[in-house]
Amino acid sequence: MTPDWSDHAARQVAGAGLKNSRPRQRVIELLAEKDCAVTALQIDGELDGVGRATVYRAIEQLDALNLIRKVDLGGPAPGFERIEPSGRHHHHIVCDTCGKVEPFEDEALEEAIHDIHRKGFKLETHEVTLHGKCADCH
Repeated sequence: MTPDWSDHAARQVAGAGLKNSRPRQRVIELLAEKDCAVTALQIDGELDGVGRATVYRAIEQLDALNLIRKVDLGGPAPGFERIEPSGRHHHHIVCDTCGKVEPFEDEALEEAIHDIHRKGFKLETHEVTLHGKCADCH
């Protein structure tokens, strides 16, 4: 779990004037526990007693507050993952057969991406998703 992100999210929600609702807090807690992107339906499936519409509304609010980002994993539904206040992030490897998603970090890749900035291009954000087959499907 990432308590720093949970605390940060709670402060941002309060600062935006949103009511401190228990269902939204449960969505925040679940996202804090995940090490990679999850879909809204996965969140809904893990939160008993929280309605699907409430899950989607919480995701929209957290996205609008720049607390989470939408991640295109190549499937029918986007994933969502937290944006760490520290700026630390990872990228994704997706199995196109079973849909398994694994996070990965690569310092050399980050250096190459940031090299673009040094060439005069103002880099706002980036997302890298690699597709292939996992060990189980290979």
